[in-house]
Amino acid sequence: MELFDQIEEAAAAVRTACPLPPQIGIILGTGLGSLAKEIEGAHSIDYEDIPHFPHSTVDSHAGQLLLGTLAGKAVVALSGRFHAYEGYSLQKVSFPVRVAKALGISTLIVSNAAGGLNPQFSAGDLMIITDHINFMGDNPLIGPNDDRLGPRFPDMSEPYSRALIALAENTALELGISVRRGVYIACPGPCLETAAEYRMMRAMGADAVGMSTVPEVIVAIHAGLRVLGFSAITDECLPDALQPADIGKIIAIANAVEPQLTRLVEACIERI
Repeated sequence: MELFDQIEEAAAAVRTACPLPPQIGIILGTGLGSLAKEIEGAHSIDYEDIPHFPHSTVDSHAGQLLLGTLAGKAVVALSGRFHAYEGYSLQKVSFPVRVAKALGISTLIVSNAAGGLNPQFSAGDLMIITDHINFMGDNPLIGPNDDRLGPRFPDMSEPYSRALIALAENTALELGISVRRGVYIACPGPCLETAAEYRMMRAMGADAVGMSTVPEVIVAIHAGLRVLGFSAITDECLPDALQPADIGKIIAIANAVEPQLTRLVEACIERI
């Protein structure tokens, strides 16, 4: 079955379960999980009940699609994302974005946990993503292009909407939430990077590093969506002072950041 037909079949199944046409899509990555509790009248659909959807293998990802209203807007939230390190192709990783577009969204909000490469960043900071570097060695658009889904050569001069970045900065200022701006670099994972790799990435202009987000954003731009992205800085990846990664500490920092990021994203949605 062609990708377009798979998308249509998945979207039809979601519409059958809940006909609400969403305006905004949200990928509930690290730092945004609790936003699911704020969605009013939420109708949840397990990923396994949606045709052609992959299944999340990460323990902290719920694996549900949620439809409802948030801050007065109709939203579709993906509670649980997919990663290349789970063994999925980038086409499969980004498939939920295609389905969200087919359901009607025009804006996508993404979040992730990231290591801080910028020495001015600290663990616990929030970063608005202004641009990205695809260091995954792959691209979700490789292969035959279907013009019904987007152009063969999509422009990437503004992958993260400047208007939405400004909106997020102004909203954070109103709420008294401190935010950084920066470039996110995506690697395939699952291992963390070496000190030499961190040094190279910083020299390339990256401020934060993670293992997600970029494939979904590439597909979102291909599909004509506006994108707003956030990173929760959960550890400091400074090559000359590098310490062994403490996953428990990283998760604890992500959990501590979550209330502020949830509050900021909900307020941004209200203003979109």
